[in-house]
Amino acid sequence: MPDSIQPTLSADPREARRAIRAGRHTGTTANVAPGYVQGNLAILPADWAAEFLRFCQLNPKPCPIIGLSEPGDPRLPNLGADLDIRTDVPSYRVFRDGALIQEVTDITHLWRGDFVAFVLGCSFSFESALLDAGVPLRHIERGDSVPMYLTNIPTAPAGRFAGDLVVSMRPFSPANAIRAVQITSRFPNVHGAPVHIGLPHLIGIDDIDTPWEGPATEVRADELPVFWACGVTPQAAIRRAKPPIAITHNPGHMVITDLRNAAIAAL
Repeated sequence: MPDSIQPTLSADPREARRAIRAGRHTGTTANVAPGYVQGNLAILPADWAAEFLRFCQLNPKPCPIIGLSEPGDPRLPNLGADLDIRTDVPSYRVFRDGALIQEVTDITHLWRGDFVAFVLGCSFSFESALLDAGVPLRHIERGDSVPMYLTNIPTAPAGRFAGDLVVSMRPFSPANAIRAVQITSRFPNVHGAPVHIGLPHLIGIDDIDTPWEGPATEVRADELPVFWACGVTPQAAIRRAKPPIAITHNPGHMVITDLRNAAIAAL
């Protein structure tokens, strides 16, 4: 199983994190620890953190905060008693002055005493609910990550953070598109209901076959593309704001928490 955790590890988030920490898994976390919340990650210096926090508060659809560390503390005990944000993500991105300079599997050597880690809700939570309801997801069937697109929908600016919304796309039959809206509406803390259905050019997507991030997913003639606000939006804002250093997850390589999806839906 080249890009997945062994089945004996996948059901338990603590075992999944241990496998990641030990370097036994560096692939995506789709369908890992099903039923548990996964999160997007953004790490910034403390003197940028207040503006980023405000950006998240003003843009809760793409940036729903589920965890926030103290400055310099790599642990988020509310998300997992043993969680170490420096080692427990399969793949990190390192940005300097807004430019992506490297992808690494451990950021211990980069950690600073002024870093603040933000964990933001992830669509993997509502994807589990869709699968449980029998709504198929083509990118999961193919073992891919979801395609993501930069739109022309502006986010609300906060200080140096601004820019356009990033969305993820999943194709559905019209009947399943309706079901997807109903199901994901119950998860406002992990992006909630879609922001757009069909006609991608209306939100600035000129070529559905060329995502901004992730692999393309086929949209068949009898299907509608359905778009959700995406937790990669902060990465677009970071590229624009150009902090001296920022660290994020590599899309699809998420923070695995001990929170239950059902608990997030109830909040």
